[in-house]
Amino acid sequence: MMTKALMVAALVGLTTSAFAQDAEHHAKELTPADVNFQDNPAFPSGIQTAILYGDPSKPGMFILRVKLPPHSVIAPHTHPVFESVSIMTGAMGSGMGEKVDKSKGKVLEAGSLLLLPADHPHYVWSEDQETILQVAAIGPFDLTYINPEDDPRKK
Repeated sequence: MMTKALMVAALVGLTTSAFAQDAEHHAKELTPADVNFQDNPAFPSGIQTAILYGDPSKPGMFILRVKLPPHSVIAPHTHPVFESVSIMTGAMGSGMGEKVDKSKGKVLEAGSLLLLPADHPHYVWSEDQETILQVAAIGPFDLTYINPEDDPRKK
């Protein structure tokens, strides 16, 4: 009986903590016009990002969008955490491994989802049209290029 009481007390404590965290966040409605894309030094020139929720550099959930102009390539890289990528518009090529080989990749159209485990080498590219992706993950988040020479932050 004492064990059940302790479990209930722990559950109530966790639930109260979760509700307190949620109270810090407010409801938010965004339309495409509200999304402010900006250059991001972690990506090749022309690729832009917009943070919709959270802060990728800090612990906790975040959501961001990535806008790839036509014929963009993000060289092979990894992330330290699980990543969920939804293709919102356009089409994104997705390949696994440490070298870009589009013939071994797969083109994912709008509405597709790419799920990647932590530290999994992959690369992406856009086709003939602008592509917008939505990334959701739990931070802290980073992008580590397999070949350091591919990292635009080091140029």
